[in-house]
Amino acid sequence: MKWINFLLLAVFLALMLYAATGLSNRGDASAPMNREFSPAGTPNAANFYIHNAYKDAKTPNIVTVVLADYRGYDTLGEVAVIFTAGLICYLILCKPRKNNETP
Repeated sequence: MKWINFLLLAVFLALMLYAATGLSNRGDASAPMNREFSPAGTPNAANFYIHNAYKDAKTPNIVTVVLADYRGYDTLGEVAVIFTAGLICYLILCKPRKNNETP
């Protein structure tokens, strides 16, 4: 039974390596992601975000602008989960401790 797991792992690894061969090199200026226009002729969304992030939100962090301003409704659920987790951690850490002494 273990050999089936190893076989599946090997097939998955081979598939990931095959998929990685089609990726462009990092920092390649001619990569599709770095072009001003997509192959369909429409403006690339990444370039729009880079050029307009500071003008639109006055925030120097592009990631924050994209997640909070441009895609606010998409990430609203994620923000609610993170806020709830933070609130729970705060409530657990601020909970008064009980004395375990018995009379």
